[in-house]
Amino acid sequence: MEMEEGEGSTEEKYDVEIATTASSLGGSGVFHIINDILGFVLYMHQQIPSVLQDMSLDFDGLQTEFTDLEAHLTQPDVKPVVRRKLLSSKREVKHEIKKMQKLMTTISTLQSALQLLIREAPDIQRVVLILGGSPLRPQKAYELLFTRGDNGLSFEGDFSKSKATEALSKKTIRALISTGAGSTSCPGPMRLFVLVQAPPSLNLPQDFLPKRDFRYNRKFVPLKLRFKCKTQDNETNSPFNSGTNDLIWFQCRHVIKGLAFQQPVEEKY
Repeated sequence: MEMEEGEGSTEEKYDVEIATTASSLGGSGVFHIINDILGFVLYMHQQIPSVLQDMSLDFDGLQTEFTDLEAHLTQPDVKPVVRRKLLSSKREVKHEIKKMQKLMTTISTLQSALQLLIREAPDIQRVVLILGGSPLRPQKAYELLFTRGDNGLSFEGDFSKSKATEALSKKTIRALISTGAGSTSCPGPMRLFVLVQAPPSLNLPQDFLPKRDFRYNRKFVPLKLRFKCKTQDNETNSPFNSGTNDLIWFQCRHVIKGLAFQQPVEEKY
């Protein structure tokens, strides 16, 4: 994949630059930024009918409702007319769960895979989210660069979302919207692929496969974001340090397929 903007160029250009006063985003921060941008991409390009957080709450609510209906139906004193209504409601809820099940399961599996990746390779620098038929035929692509801060060589923490990360995420989404990201719809359900740059020694075969020769079509231009951390040494904040040359691309095996739906997308960001 070409990292320079032109022949002889050493400086990469970015559509969005997000500065933070933190010395490092840390593993948890990187995970939540990726996850929130992933949700933004799916929603703004009309692959899901509502924002990801709302969909998760709706899905949990449907599962609870289904369990409650089943429990009610097992009661011996339920009258036939009530039983028929309960059975009808149960069928409707089951249909809604089935419609969302694959998407929600894939998203959950992908989130777990990203967390495993960050524990294995906490200093990942590049992540690409590609919407299209395949990674080689993108309709849209969002390339994220996390400049190296003082991450250290391991991440042993949890993935809870701090207030600082929440604020940074909102700042990022606002910056994306101001550049016009997501303003063009993609026709019909599409697939979202996740690729990351990591050391060749990464060994997560159930979740990531090496894609050493990955590159975009020359005519395709991704939207690029860079997250800049406050560092003591500017050298550590550069994507072109020696460590970058040792990284290769890995493609996540968990591919999200958008949902087909009719209702218009409401503006929620």
